[in-house]
Amino acid sequence: MKKLKGLYEKRNDLILEMEELTNKATEEKRGFEESEQSRLAEIRKEMKGLDEVIKAEEELRDIEKSQKTNTEEKRSIEEQETRAFANYIRGIVSEERAQNLDKSSNGAVIPTTIADKIIEKVKELSPIYELSTKFNVNGELVFPVWDESTEKITVAYADEFQALTSTSGKFTSVSLKGFLSGALTKVSRSLINNSDFDLTNYIINKMAEAVAEFLERELITGNAGKMKGLVTSTNEVKAAANNAITLDEIVALEMAVPQVYRKDGVFIMHPKTLLALRKLKYTDGRMVIQEDATKKFGYNLLGHEIYTSENAPEIATGKKVIYFGDMSGMYVKITETPTVDVLREKFADEHVLGVIVWLEMDSAIIETQKIACLKMA
Repeated sequence: MKKLKGLYEKRNDLILEMEELTNKATEEKRGFEESEQSRLAEIRKEMKGLDEVIKAEEELRDIEKSQKTNTEEKRSIEEQETRAFANYIRGIVSEERAQNLDKSSNGAVIPTTIADKIIEKVKELSPIYELSTKFNVNGELVFPVWDESTEKITVAYADEFQALTSTSGKFTSVSLKGFLSGALTKVSRSLINNSDFDLTNYIINKMAEAVAEFLERELITGNAGKMKGLVTSTNEVKAAANNAITLDEIVALEMAVPQVYRKDGVFIMHPKTLLALRKLKYTDGRMVIQEDATKKFGYNLLGHEIYTSENAPEIATGKKVIYFGDMSGMYVKITETPTVDVLREKFADEHVLGVIVWLEMDSAIIETQKIACLKMA
């Protein structure tokens, strides 16, 4: 407002100066002198410039006002949905709760702001899910996959009047459906009855922990007929032994992924596998696993981040124990409308409530060339 006030004051001063020059010429019954004409031209030019600045300043003020209003409305919606969710868990019936919690066949639909927080927390807790390609939609997703496993398009030298041999790959398809999954969180009634306790954030964290643990397991090991994990990778490097891993095999695993995808590649393995690799040394005595403060978990292998998971297979006969690659090749679909149920009586003898979040999920390696695995003999 201070900026606009100053601009308007300057404009009014110019108008007064123009009036004075005009009144003087009128009173003296003469035309404008050369100096007066020159000054009037300067005033018109300056006023035109001021008008443009004033218009831009007013537009900017309107935009800022609109953004502020939108931010306040968003904050208000988030606060309302947070209270409505907490009231639903506590069993308090309110107009706010009725407006912000819809019903579905699986339970009450979690408000968007709460669902977003749960999913964002899952990303923090599950690096594999964070690195994957995610789809938050309903319905079945079908992806075309180019298959060159039996035959592929080739280029060859040719002579005139000699026919080329026809070769080609083929398209197959992989679909992501929706398998219903539930994550149960038990909440103490004492905490629920404590009005000062941040119930919503507590449940968000607990739900996210349960979902992250389930997702990480499924994204690695999968489940027959349901979600497909990293163990389904067909880009395999075979280890020579069933109880030991060599540096050459790790290098071969890295090289099994095309160079264009290696730059974003990470290693995923069981903590015990990492322990075994930490004993490996180069011929000059340097450790193969290097401490690296720039990496999220403090180590690198061949310059790549290392993630460990208790859900990864341990070293044993025939097991796929190390995964390497750009994990965006793993596609994950989570329905965009998580729902929640509250079990008020089932755990009454434990003095707790059960809170279940329902999700529909599916996963599969769609871009197979991005991910490889090391399989023990």
